[in-house]
Amino acid sequence: MPLAPTQGQLEWQEAGFGLFFHFGVNTFNGREWSDGTLDPATFAPSAFDAGQWVETAVAAGAAYVVLTAKHHDGFCLWPTTTTDYSVASSPWRDGQGDVVGEVAAACRAAGVKFGLYLSPWDRNAPCYDDPPAYDAFYLSQLTELCTRYGPLHELWFDGAGSEGRTYDWDAVMAVIDTHQPQAMVFNMGRPTIRWVGNEDGLAADPCAYVVQATGVSVYDDAARALDRACYLPPECDVPIRRNWFWQPDDRHTLKSRDHLLAIWYRSVGLGAGLLLNVPPDRRGLIDDADRVRLLEFTGEVARRFAHPVPARLTTEGEDIVARFPRPVLIDHLELREDLVSGQRVTDHEIRADGTLMASGHTVGVRRVHAFEPVTVSEVRIRLVGEGARIGRVTGFHAGCSSAPDIEEQPEVMTDKFVPAPDIAAGTPT
Repeated sequence: MPLAPTQGQLEWQEAGFGLFFHFGVNTFNGREWSDGTLDPATFAPSAFDAGQWVETAVAAGAAYVVLTAKHHDGFCLWPTTTTDYSVASSPWRDGQGDVVGEVAAACRAAGVKFGLYLSPWDRNAPCYDDPPAYDAFYLSQLTELCTRYGPLHELWFDGAGSEGRTYDWDAVMAVIDTHQPQAMVFNMGRPTIRWVGNEDGLAADPCAYVVQATGVSVYDDAARALDRACYLPPECDVPIRRNWFWQPDDRHTLKSRDHLLAIWYRSVGLGAGLLLNVPPDRRGLIDDADRVRLLEFTGEVARRFAHPVPARLTTEGEDIVARFPRPVLIDHLELREDLVSGQRVTDHEIRADGTLMASGHTVGVRRVHAFEPVTVSEVRIRLVGEGARIGRVTGFHAGCSSAPDIEEQPEVMTDKFVPAPDIAAGTPT
């Protein structure tokens, strides 16, 4: 029998779309991965406003955000007791600032769920080469984050840089079980959600929720075997520009509206979650150009699906019949699988008047099909999979009949360096 999800996993899957905020000392030094030696004094946002970040997320329809509390360089965005390499050693807020705290408060005020990224790899911590000592150090950091900032929606453990390294994941999970048992755990430790396996934001069909191994790092093709098969729905992460941190020289790599739409169809539309990185700039604000492009993209998604026409479902023989309240012109159909007892649909076909409209493998939490416009009173859906059930079918007239094509994108440069003489500047002209 397929493994069933927890209520928390179902709620996370329903959320569907979140924003990633990469922000830190790298932002002010033109770096993607720094080595833990950048001066904390360079962290100096000139107009920091967590409310603007979260308002942007709300305007984009994001249900949650994930903030890089600590990236691989070890710089902490909260005043931790574990190290001086943090915002407490910067001039921002006269050394009294707490980025994590301000973003958490903004999320609470706006009703947006809050998640944190805490890199296991730490290039600043002197004890990193002493695994037991570093495990204790890391557990202290995690405990601070899990006890100071209210409920956490997601804890993000990035495997990059930790290839071949073993951490005390049992102890990590004990902290989470004690303080944040509802949080989804990304990809490492005892995960409840998994990485899709690329940083392009793209899932595939089939999009399996039950797996026996997970990918750990974009720099390691080897999958990590799990102790047993687990229900682990995937999250697709992707930056809105080429790079993850805001950089002064890559505005030309800002993804087009159509490319972002193409990602949406191939992530959310294939039953995965989408975590889109929109990094704050050196002002401590979401870049104006990034915000405009984000809202162009999400606004078009909202426009396409603004007028749902739900169908009433009955079973006739081997078919599920979705009947609309009147003849409707549709060019999109959204199917939602009943996942309470697990993912069961392995294949499906949709027909109208005997003509095949769409087909595929996974349905999952949501499957969006686009096709040539057709006026229908009902459609018939044939499922493959023992115990497979559809919970909802909705038609839409979006004014388009296919997902946009994926556009070629430049590679991310993890070792890039761009001199930044004016660290307080915002978006360059």
